[in-house]
Amino acid sequence: MRRILFAVVAAAVVLAVAWALAGLPGQLTATVGDITFEAATPVVALGLLLGFVLLYALFRLLGAVVRLPRTLRRRAAVRRRKAGDAATTRTLLALAAGETGEARREAGRARRYLGDTPATLLLAAEAGRIAGRTDESEAAFRALAERDDAAFLGLRGLLRHAVEREDWQEAAVLARRAEAVQPGAAWLRRERARLAVRSEKWSDALALADPDTPKAALATGAAEAEADAGRATRLAKEAWQDDPSLAPAALAYARCLRAAGRESRALAAIRHSWSIAPHPELATFALAPVTDPLARMQAARKLTEANPEHAESRLLLARSALDAGLTGEARRYAEAARSVGLKQRRLWLLLADIDEAEGIDQRESLRHATTAEPDPTWRCGACHTAHAEWHPACPDCFTVGSLRWSAGGPTAAPILQAPAAVTLLP
Repeated sequence: MRRILFAVVAAAVVLAVAWALAGLPGQLTATVGDITFEAATPVVALGLLLGFVLLYALFRLLGAVVRLPRTLRRRAAVRRRKAGDAATTRTLLALAAGETGEARREAGRARRYLGDTPATLLLAAEAGRIAGRTDESEAAFRALAERDDAAFLGLRGLLRHAVEREDWQEAAVLARRAEAVQPGAAWLRRERARLAVRSEKWSDALALADPDTPKAALATGAAEAEADAGRATRLAKEAWQDDPSLAPAALAYARCLRAAGRESRALAAIRHSWSIAPHPELATFALAPVTDPLARMQAARKLTEANPEHAESRLLLARSALDAGLTGEARRYAEAARSVGLKQRRLWLLLADIDEAEGIDQRESLRHATTAEPDPTWRCGACHTAHAEWHPACPDCFTVGSLRWSAGGPTAAPILQAPAAVTLLP
């Protein structure tokens, strides 16, 4: 309807102009040399109007010819953009469908049409990754990492590849670069902490740890790896105060104190941890300086006096008494450990040694030892793997602070500890 009205109005204007021109009076005379031109005024006006229209059309035509290359380039760019967008869409669909070959082909088309933009590079990298073409994927991620507007995307992809091939050193370098590009990213902080654990850089892992992470284990590992004696002592003390039931933390702190000549403070730390969670290595450390068997017996009594009913205390006293030649006392302590439910192989082997010292046939004790419960060991609470030595994180599943001193199979709980309300040492 609007077009019809516009046409009617335009026709009316043309007619009005034509009528006005036709009504102009007089004529126009022009002389050029011997030639004289005469024409009515309406004809001259119409001629001027037609001349203007022709000149305007000519200039428009010349402008179109001048702009033709640019116009053709713009139209080609529009066609490439549309084709590139279509290829991008097809790449996404192929990735979603798991069609790796199609995804790689369409990603290549998108790069040809649109160039190396962050979107096309990321699609090409992901297509190469799921197709198993690591070289293509890493090349695209490296191109992304070199861009100012998409460096984090490239570094994250390269970091993923480094983790997959277990190149922890390269992964740590990439994580630091990504942190510099995108500081404060929660995902990146967790990834850096995980990489620090994998590469056993316990100080870095401690600095990056979340509030819920068992920091005593990390601080113990950092203390054991620290070359500076003062810093090692501070880290070990932090670990021990955070979890005095963790024997490695107590041992790390006590070793630092002993190395500094603070023997009484070292033994006090060991006794405190023994009162909470007795462990054979605590006894080994406490009794190491004592060589006389009777003096070792007295030192064992002093160590266990804060937790005398624990099976570990009774086993220590039994072994110390046997070494001192006190076989009757050794058997009494060993039977006391047995009476509280201890049925492990080490108890029966100790009873066999006592039998031998008393001149009694060992075969009954040795027979029990062959069928007894296994001795305690360091066992991961996450993957249930047993380890001969303690580690800040499980070497198999890399769970921090998961290794606990326990006996039995995967479902066994840590050895029960007697509670103790003892004030931590300063």
